[in-house]
Amino acid sequence: MGAQKSIHAGKAKIDVNVDFTHKICASMMLPSLRNTGSPLSLVMGSLCIKHPNLFGGSEKLDVSWDKGLSDSNILVAYRRPRPQWVAQQCFVMQHSLSPEIGVHGIPVDNFSRSRSGGVNLSRLSVGLDLNEPASSKWSSTTSIKFENVHLLSDDGRSITRDIDGFPVTCSGNAHDSMVVLKQESQYAKATDHSFSRFTMQIEQGIPVLSKCCFFPFPSAIGEEKIDWSSWLDFKHLTGGSIVGDMAPYQAFAIGGLGSVRGYGEGAVGSGRSCLIANTELTIPFNKMLEGSVFLDCGTDLGSGRLVPGNPALRQGKPGSGVGVGYGLRFKSPLGHFQVDYAINAFQQKTLYFGVTNLAS
Repeated sequence: MGAQKSIHAGKAKIDVNVDFTHKICASMMLPSLRNTGSPLSLVMGSLCIKHPNLFGGSEKLDVSWDKGLSDSNILVAYRRPRPQWVAQQCFVMQHSLSPEIGVHGIPVDNFSRSRSGGVNLSRLSVGLDLNEPASSKWSSTTSIKFENVHLLSDDGRSITRDIDGFPVTCSGNAHDSMVVLKQESQYAKATDHSFSRFTMQIEQGIPVLSKCCFFPFPSAIGEEKIDWSSWLDFKHLTGGSIVGDMAPYQAFAIGGLGSVRGYGEGAVGSGRSCLIANTELTIPFNKMLEGSVFLDCGTDLGSGRLVPGNPALRQGKPGSGVGVGYGLRFKSPLGHFQVDYAINAFQQKTLYFGVTNLAS
């Protein structure tokens, strides 16, 4: 499974987690894109360092590093204490490297999997998050960040075009640079038998120095959970749209775990707009084990052709899809384990396996 260790050094706490289970389940869904032959390339794990009182004034510093089979992410977050009635500030610096599968990935096996299309994203962002004081039902977060996105091939070379010769950036260079403004508001309401949540996000990209992305990026997420006796009915609706200049990698990717199960990541479609609906009925067997049946559907609303280079058409993506299936949820002190078995509209079966909320 994996190994976890917490080390206390003065007031600092270091959490170390190395997990081999993720390696097994990820390799079933997406083979490694950078298999160098080294044993380290087959290890997935994370390292987290937390300091609760960095300069003696309750300043908090969090540093985390996550490594996957073909991706990695480094996050540094610094928080200063402020009165509860004013916006809480968090300075964030993040660098991630991952294959861009959702838009440029190529569907295979009747759209049940997506393989590399030779495009990878190296993303560096530096900025500030402002969390407004929450009311009883409303919460709001505003962020402003400088972001640089560098496009790479599978062997690490800078690229400006995909394997079909179409541009992969908005600027025409090997990277896009922009200032991103993001506003997110969330409304949540809970009763004894139900929980509802609505989230609205608006994201604006402003180019830096050269032609780049200038896109209003509104999206909305609605979520509802209803407790019918011991059964739990979960509904989730997501929609969004992009207006203005954009790069292909910014398109909405439809398909995969968390979207439309039964399809590979982005195998349903990639467009300027999207609408995704999920419904799931969970049936408890005991305190630790639950069963579920689900129905997922999604569409790009015919907007795939509006993405620069029209990658969805070139890869033969249908633009809409439906997935049905069933699964198991297992809760343990080590974390929550999830297994889903789904079938798509092309009668291709897919198995998903995941581990979340690992205890520290």
